[in-house]
Amino acid sequence: MKITDVAVAVFIKPDGTFLLSSRPEGKPYPGYWEFPGGKIEAGESVRDALVRELIEELNVTVTHATPWFTFMMHYTHATVRLHCWRVHEWHGHMNGNMQGMEGQEFAWVTLNDMKVSPTLPGCVPIFKALALPYVYAISNAHEMGVKSYLQHLRELWGNNASKGRPVLVFENEIVPQMIQVREKNMSREACASFAKSVIALAYECEYSRDLKVLINSDIALAREVGATGVHLTSAQLSTIKERPDFALVGASAHTREEIECAAELKCDFVVVGPVQATRTHSTQTPMGWTRFAELVSAAPLPCYALGGISIADLEIAINNGAHGGAMQRGL
Repeated sequence: MKITDVAVAVFIKPDGTFLLSSRPEGKPYPGYWEFPGGKIEAGESVRDALVRELIEELNVTVTHATPWFTFMMHYTHATVRLHCWRVHEWHGHMNGNMQGMEGQEFAWVTLNDMKVSPTLPGCVPIFKALALPYVYAISNAHEMGVKSYLQHLRELWGNNASKGRPVLVFENEIVPQMIQVREKNMSREACASFAKSVIALAYECEYSRDLKVLINSDIALAREVGATGVHLTSAQLSTIKERPDFALVGASAHTREEIECAAELKCDFVVVGPVQATRTHSTQTPMGWTRFAELVSAAPLPCYALGGISIADLEIAINNGAHGGAMQRGL
């Protein structure tokens, strides 16, 4: 089977809008909308192909882009491997503006206001990844106390309206839109009660449709409390044969094999670590950013960096191929 490698540019503005462009006449699927990019030529890196294609297609030069994830798509005319990169900064040439150099149209859209259609099937995994926030919070009620932690969430989530952004910023803090209930020191009954309280708080928010609550490892408990999804342990990846029936399924991974296994199980994302030293795993040697970048390079699904991560590490994580950061105390 011949595979065509394609560099895909996901332009993202600070307001959360992203760019789609139409396919011109003379190409397969004319009139369909897609993320810009093009074929990687022999000897080219993904970044080099991205830079070249965007000059040719949209008259812009990329100044800051980061690797994201890579996946396969089978079309009637070709099988393609899509190497997705997020483009954060760029500048135009003629008049400083973006232009459709091949006669194509382009539009800035959001997931809640797509404006254009139809889109290529290859856009769907990217849309799903765009719905994931940069910050994946992990509960810390066992240290803060249940009452204090719920109050903390209430303050973070209260009086904020959705901006349609990957993360919400409130008083210089990142507001977590996705949280994993992970309380190993609680009894199952206590954890269920706590999870229900977290979900109830989420429903009270003005932007509740953007909040996602996952339960660590206990699939039955996640169903019982009505969670958005479940977060699987790395051990579960080798024992579960099919994806649990939830809107979101995440997993923990420490090796490339586990990342691949999570992709085969059709998980939506993985958490990879520990990248840096943590208080609770002080004797465990962290992998560091170089090893993390190697593990997640061209990974088949979005990867969060875990282990000693704080808001200050988000840019470093993203530059090393992470979708964002998973954090507990660092939030």
